[in-house]
Amino acid sequence: MAIVVVVAGSWLTYQQFADSGCTGSVRLSVSASPEIAPAVEQIAQTWIQEGANVDGTCIAVDVAEQNSSQVAGAVSREHSVQLAGLGTAPESVQVPDVWLPDSSTWLLRLKNEASGFSPTKIASVAQSPVVLAMPEPIAKQFGWPNQKLGWDTLLAQVGTSDKIKFGIVEPTVDAAGLTSLLAISSVAGTDTEGLKRKSRALTTLAENKSKLREELLESFPRSADPSEIASSLSAAPLSEEDVVAYNSQQPAVRLSAIYMDPSPVPLDYPYSIMPQVVDQQKSAAADGLLAQLTAARAKDVLSTFGLRSPDGSYGATFQAPVGAPQASPAITPSTGDSEGGAAASGVDGKVLSRAVGSWVATTQPGRVLAVFDVSGSMSNPVPTAGNKTRAEVTQAAARFGLGLFNNQWSVGVWRFATKLDGKKPYKEVESIKPLTTGREELAASIEQLDPVSGGATGLYDTILAAYNEVKQGWQNGKSNSVILFTDGINANDDGIDQDQLLAALKKAQDPTKPIRLVLIGIGNEVDKNELLSISKVVRGSGVFIATDEAKIGDIFFEAIGTRTGAQ
Repeated sequence: MAIVVVVAGSWLTYQQFADSGCTGSVRLSVSASPEIAPAVEQIAQTWIQEGANVDGTCIAVDVAEQNSSQVAGAVSREHSVQLAGLGTAPESVQVPDVWLPDSSTWLLRLKNEASGFSPTKIASVAQSPVVLAMPEPIAKQFGWPNQKLGWDTLLAQVGTSDKIKFGIVEPTVDAAGLTSLLAISSVAGTDTEGLKRKSRALTTLAENKSKLREELLESFPRSADPSEIASSLSAAPLSEEDVVAYNSQQPAVRLSAIYMDPSPVPLDYPYSIMPQVVDQQKSAAADGLLAQLTAARAKDVLSTFGLRSPDGSYGATFQAPVGAPQASPAITPSTGDSEGGAAASGVDGKVLSRAVGSWVATTQPGRVLAVFDVSGSMSNPVPTAGNKTRAEVTQAAARFGLGLFNNQWSVGVWRFATKLDGKKPYKEVESIKPLTTGREELAASIEQLDPVSGGATGLYDTILAAYNEVKQGWQNGKSNSVILFTDGINANDDGIDQDQLLAALKKAQDPTKPIRLVLIGIGNEVDKNELLSISKVVRGSGVFIATDEAKIGDIFFEAIGTRTGAQ
């Protein structure tokens, strides 16, 4: 009996011995990150040759080598959502029965956007620590391999040294890049100086960003000539496996793997049985393959391809980089539909969205009209923020955000309550202008956002007018958006009602000129359902609620880094 299996895009045939006793076949499609796909292929081959079956039915495993971002794009397409910085995949990329991305951060980001996405089982089958990759001559300048390097030391160098050229793989499409942003954020601090350090670091990293790991690896020195080393990429966050694979090619200048302190969340390779797998035989086949990938004998196979077991250990064939720990911290075993290693490390979808939001604000072009509620209730104190008023906390968040926006952004500021301009509830403070010339004026405008005593909330008219204002000056190649902060519900006798607003927003939309409407609710007096009903009319928009007003800064960057919001 012959079983034909598609593995990594090629057809391979395995002759099954007649005494295996299986008939027919149940076919399991697996999409695996390129670096682990060969190991999955080899383990699956051995399993099939040994007579893999489900109650007498033969098992066939199709292993496709696909970047995690491609499959994430396919899942996004199926759920009609979009991850920030990542487009949807073409129809040729299909959602598999089993997805093995490089990191559970992909699962967290998808679940944060698509509430209906819930794999039936998730379990880590390998890991690779995220390290700082440096050409060995550069690493020795930092005391490698004898001296441990911390992110604080790195931050002191990023953006301040012409001798060190830092790079990164685009964090919106690469898990190692994204988890490195989390590590940088954790040590940069949230005070003014911390904001400057973080902004400087992200800006510098963006100058040498690459879309693919392979592209970034090509930027390291290709010869040992000192001038070549000096002009090439000096450092970048990558996985340990990337360094092992790179050095296995015997380059003229080897890469060191520097194990940073604190260590970023590792790549944890979550084996994810996808929601559409409901057939009992296929589900059993998926469970069977998982058992093979986590069996003791899988360790040496993984090690051959530069990967560790989930417990952090490695087999005899592992080519450990100089200074590599014999065992890295174990991935916490997942239970049920837990998202695995990233979640166990205290990372969730909102944390990732904030990291993505910081990156987008700092490195990508955009055009935004920021609209601030100045109704009387914005003078209410916030106990968790030292009794500062809601307005003061929101103003601080605005300063924080403006400090991170790069000069590719254009920003405008409006304020709203009721009767601020005749019967109009809104008034322009600063028109939308490039930050290259208008940053000082915009920073000064934040001081004009103090609450209006007795002012109510002209929410509906303001939303419609702000949307049309952005539409009027819409620019191609930029993210065009309205970000509105409010602490109440619509209360404006002189304005339109909700039905009129929704009808007008539907009419105003132009599919060729997408505009994102972000509604940020402040405090516990906001009607989330009211905001949701508005945002659902405008495609790609979202609602975010800061029930603790002191967290408004976090919510602000979460809003930029995600595409849906409150559910």
